[in-house]
Formats: sequence, structure tokens, C-alpha cells
Amino acid sequence: MWRWTNQTTGTDFILLGLFHHIQVPSLFFTFIFLVFLVTLAGNVMMIILIWMDAQLHMPMYFFLSQLSLMDLLYSSTFVPKIAIDFLSGKNGISFINCGIQLFLFTTLVGAEYLLLAVMAYDRYVAICHPLRYSVLMRSTVCVLMVASTWVGALFNALVHGIYTLNLPYCASREIHHFFCEIPALLKIACADTSLYENGLYVSCVVFLFIPISAIMASYGQILSTVLRLESKLGMRKALTTCSSHMIVVSLFYGTAIFKYFLPKAYHTIELDEVVSVFYTIVTPMLNPLIYSLRNKEVARAFRKVVGR
Repeated sequence: MWRWTNQTTGTDFILLGLFHHIQVPSLFFTFIFLVFLVTLAGNVMMIILIWMDAQLHMPMYFFLSQLSLMDLLYSSTFVPKIAIDFLSGKNGISFINCGIQLFLFTTLVGAEYLLLAVMAYDRYVAICHPLRYSVLMRSTVCVLMVASTWVGALFNALVHGIYTLNLPYCASREIHHFFCEIPALLKIACADTSLYENGLYVSCVVFLFIPISAIMASYGQILSTVLRLESKLGMRKALTTCSSHMIVVSLFYGTAIFKYFLPKAYHTIELDEVVSVFYTIVTPMLNPLIYSLRNKEVARAFRKVVGR
């Protein structure tokens, strides 16, 4: 049973949202909603292209389709609620819905952190061990790797979600955020959470710095191999393939590190909300655009489908 102090009927939390300090909220809402529509179209199109085109039935594109699926679910966790609140003029969220939102966010963000490391490993094997690629990255291994990212993220979300939702919330019910995120909820808990915050920090290290280390190690080996290539065409192709992934990694991990690892003195509520908008709403829109614009195979598949 969830422990809930001074529980009220109906609305259990109040999300102050994105618009309480914006001078032109309708313009900002329109921007967010348009970004969401582009995100839906881009990621759905990416999944359909990879599913329909036999030439894209390769490990790299299988992982890319999983990234698009995560981005699609990721953005859908927040924007519909933002739209409902803005159009209805209400900004309440029930305790159960807050828990669902927290669980989905924690699962999806954790899975994406791990998947980006898996995608870097895939590029490392393809470029540094091309003769063994079909064996090392066979379909069963790829499925197992993706399943591991989901299972690891689900377990992490369960641990943190159950603990956070069992805290007593007897102070203000106003969450200075546009969705239910663990740090925002800890601020309104009327209990000493310092020990738990240390554990949360360790979890962030696991899901951020270990994958980043794996990514840097993979691309260090890739760069070493590419520099030894005698063919400039092969070098250009390898760098082009990897550069898209590195852009996505930089955007996603960079904003997350800013959000969770910079000292509190550098944070304000408004700045944290802007950063959160970027990595929860804007980045899922950019990912399919980055891969489609910089990947000739995806562009070819798109032209093929449109030609039909």
C-alpha cells in the first residue's frame, strides 16, 4: 500500500508547469505542440522505413528503430498532459497518474542511456572487426542487448519509483515542474531524503557515466582504426556513420549531465525547466532528423516509400 499523508480527494499534486512565468504562453504552447507533431511523424516514419525496407534489416537500424520507439514513448509521456492542462486551464495530477508518469520517464530515460552505449558498441564492431560483425552482432545477440537495456531500466525505475512514491508528502502539493520527476518530488517530501539522494546520485552515475565511458572507449577504438585506413572514401564513410550517433549522444547526455550533476548553485527553477524541455521534448524530435539527413540508406528508403 502507498503511504500518503494528508491525502486529498481528486487532485493530489499540482504541476505548476511551463506557463506560469511565460509572458506569451499560447505561443510557447504552440511551439511545443508543433515539436511534438514533428516528433511523432519523424519517429513513426523511421520505424516504418526500417520495418518495410529489407536493406535496413541490419543491427544498426534495428537499434535505431528502438531509439525511435523510445523517443516516441518518451515525448508522449509529457506533451499530451501538458496540452490537456493548458487547454483546460487545470494543472492537477492524481497520485496514481503522477506515479505512472514518473515510472515511464525513469524507465525510458534509463533505457535510452543504455541503448546509446549499445549503438556505439555496434559501430565499434562494424568498423574495427568487420569480418566478425555478422557473428558478434547476430540477431539473437542484438535482441538480447536491447532486452537488457529495457530490463535494466525497468528495474531501476521500480526501485526508485516505489521508494519515492512511499515518501510522506505532507507539505505543499505544488511541484515546480511540468511532469513528475524524482528530484521535483523530493523537494516537497516532508522526510529526510539525504541518504536516498546519495543513492540516487550513484544510480545516475551508473546510467550516465558508465555508458559514456563505454561510448568513449568504443569511439576511441573507432578513431584509431579509421586513422589507419588508406582509403579516404572508407574513412569518410565511417566518420559520417558515427558522427550522427555522436551528435545524438552529445545532445542527450550533455543536457542530462547539466541537469543532474552540476552543483545546485548553478540551478534555478526556470533554467531546469528549459533544460528539461530540451531533453524531453526537443531532443526526441531531433534524433530522427539527424539520422535521416545524414544517412544515405535512410534517405534512399524514404524516397523509395514516397515513390510508391
